[in-house]
Amino acid sequence: MATEPGPGTAPGPATDPRPTLAVWKFASCDGCQLTLLDCEDELLALAARVRIDHFLEMTPAEGADGERASSYGRGPYDLSLVEGSITTAEDAERIQHVRRISRCLVTIGACATAGGIQALRNFADVEDFLAAVYAQPEYVATLETSTPISAHVPVDFELRGCPIDRRQLLEVVTAHLAGRKPRIPGHSVCYECKRRGTTCVTVAHGTPCLGPVTHAGCGAICPAYGRGCYGCFGPTSRPNLRSMVAQLRHDGMSEQDIQRVFHTFNAASPEHAPVPDLAAEEQDSSRA
Repeated sequence: MATEPGPGTAPGPATDPRPTLAVWKFASCDGCQLTLLDCEDELLALAARVRIDHFLEMTPAEGADGERASSYGRGPYDLSLVEGSITTAEDAERIQHVRRISRCLVTIGACATAGGIQALRNFADVEDFLAAVYAQPEYVATLETSTPISAHVPVDFELRGCPIDRRQLLEVVTAHLAGRKPRIPGHSVCYECKRRGTTCVTVAHGTPCLGPVTHAGCGAICPAYGRGCYGCFGPTSRPNLRSMVAQLRHDGMSEQDIQRVFHTFNAASPEHAPVPDLAAEEQDSSRA
């Protein structure tokens, strides 16, 4: 049975009974990692329950001895939060290592769960992007595609969002500590609009909105300010894309506009794969 450290004794891996937490970064903007630090009022209580062993965004040191951390960490860790997508051969190798030293691995954010906005490369020639952006592209090592973590290793839970919601992140960590499944609702943004009493922007104003096919979690922020949902939290588990595409067409979007509105934060989500064909069908039917 684990015991509390005595007075004057610095808690270390051998004496600290708290489960260990690691936070990892791959190709991403760091926003989802920062959500953990944005927990503010809950952060100290969280730190009392888990030992944050590896978190390069927060500190270059690792463990109770304060040694300099590497991007591979020391491990093992009870819970790993992984942000970012796989875009390099080195990252593809590193995620295998992270999986081996993590008892539970949770991916956080659109990059880690769907490839992120950088997955737009998946629909074009990455060499064209390199030539357009970099003066000397021969020095840039990258894969042709950006892929989610689940395409490379088994994932225990996926938390969606761009960025993720801190309340949902706390629920995921709390559920892990309690040994239960996270209670993250799978319904759409439309439910959140109804719960906060927001008038539907599509019904009232004809504003194109992806809320009916987008996973809840943001609190329906955009519709609350009169904007349509941009789909930051990715697709719901069973999105009715045929009806969604028809509604977007009714609201004045062209075939190209419809494809572009789905090509953002979660462009490579497999649930969105039928959109080009559905948009083309709607375009043809409108001409008939």
